[in-house]
Amino acid sequence: MKPYYQDDQVTLYHGDCLEISEWLAADVLVTDPPYGSNNESRGTYSAKKGRTDRRRVSPIAGDRSTQVRDDAIALWGDRPRIVFGTWRVPRPEPVNHRLIWHKKGSPPGPVKCAFMLQDEEIYITGDGFRASSPPMRSVIPTTETRQGAAGIVAKVGHPTPKPLDLMELLIDRCPAGVIADPFAGSGSTLLAARSMGRRSIGVEIEERYCEIIAKRIDQMCLDFGRLEKEGGTK
Repeated sequence: MKPYYQDDQVTLYHGDCLEISEWLAADVLVTDPPYGSNNESRGTYSAKKGRTDRRRVSPIAGDRSTQVRDDAIALWGDRPRIVFGTWRVPRPEPVNHRLIWHKKGSPPGPVKCAFMLQDEEIYITGDGFRASSPPMRSVIPTTETRQGAAGIVAKVGHPTPKPLDLMELLIDRCPAGVIADPFAGSGSTLLAARSMGRRSIGVEIEERYCEIIAKRIDQMCLDFGRLEKEGGTK
């Protein structure tokens, strides 16, 4: 199958990962799959207005259940994997370790409620992940602004983009080899792998998100080229 985008490190396919098999040739799975949240809207809190503004966004494909996630993981088998998820739905068993992504940069939330969700779970399965002393702690905080006109959601153009620094931390722990992301979304896994010198194979079912990924990679290449040129003049 002809890739939607390809360079010396990243290969991206447009289509259904259950029908495209190229990603299965990779060595490590790092992905944020649809897992049944069925989130068709996002809220941003306005301190000035004193309320939460709801914005309608297109739903994530396959996000009405865990079926697509589970089918893809079944194809992958018992090889090393990092999979994002939520406590609201069954985990993709087996799980060897569970990390917590703490979204410290999230908005204050609704005007009045008892509790507010501000994290996602990350499930680690398989062998060969890099050990260290001390080990990586199980709670990983990030402080990027997510919502609003200046937030990462608006800037990237995807409802659930993952921060590049978070993805780089996770990929740094991965066994050697090619990274696979069959639910590429905004492309953060592919960009993070590229920035760390790792090859990656992605699949994305929505063409508009494939275009976003290609543009982000092109921009990264331009930025790297500019840095190398400036570095060479010093």
